[in-house]
Amino acid sequence: MVDAFKRRKIVNNIVLIFSTFAAIFGILWLIWILGTLIYKGGSTLSWEVFVGNPPAPGDNTGGLKHAIIGQFLIVSIAVVIGVPIGILAGTFLSEYGKNSRLANIVRDISDILMSVPSIVIGTFVYAILVEPFGHFMGISGSVALAIMMLPIIVRTTDDMLNMVPGELREAAYALGATKSKVITSVVYKGAITGIITGVILAVARIGGETAPLLFTSFNNNFLTYNVFQPMASLTVTMYDYAMSPYQYWQKLAWAAAIILTFGVLALNLIGRAIAKWKFKK
Repeated sequence: MVDAFKRRKIVNNIVLIFSTFAAIFGILWLIWILGTLIYKGGSTLSWEVFVGNPPAPGDNTGGLKHAIIGQFLIVSIAVVIGVPIGILAGTFLSEYGKNSRLANIVRDISDILMSVPSIVIGTFVYAILVEPFGHFMGISGSVALAIMMLPIIVRTTDDMLNMVPGELREAAYALGATKSKVITSVVYKGAITGIITGVILAVARIGGETAPLLFTSFNNNFLTYNVFQPMASLTVTMYDYAMSPYQYWQKLAWAAAIILTFGVLALNLIGRAIAKWKFKK
């Protein structure tokens, strides 16, 4: 009996040691990446990076205003397209479809879309929006990002609505509320924090995508607000500047990398904070 106890304790300590080393190994890589970004990009960050026009080849002045505004427009339109559709689809699965065959098929498709490489979605949107119109467009990049958002929002909304106690629905029905009223006034209120968390995580997911934008919005060396023309984004601009032979452009690529990284990190932290706050309540 004592030998068995000692053996379990030894095995437990070995697993604990390996788990600790694995965690430290992963954290060290994260610290290394963030440290490199801060070291390389932090020295380049300045007010001019945010408000300056794109630099000319060989010029040592300029900024990323065109890319920052383009990124904001593309992601914002993607949110406007993807969030309502995703929430409504998740509502259908939870409140109407439930365990029907159609609902299960939609859930399976959502799970598959989560694992589809982003470049595949980019080529799909290229085939249906870019090629027929004959040129790249910022709006096509938004559509590609919206498609990437959908499975995350759909599954999050479905799960959060299913966590709302059925007794709340029954109480609302007993008071004479219609199904639509129950959903909007009772179910959504009980799951709103989880839904918002899912939306924030979905936005963080698409915020750093490059591949789908290469096939859809492409890039633009000038500032434009026309989403039906090629539009710059931070991700694609960072890629182009990093591959350029100009040293200042390479520095701007590091600045774009640090802006994207900490922007996505902030969104993830906000999403986790909201989820943790809801759990404490």
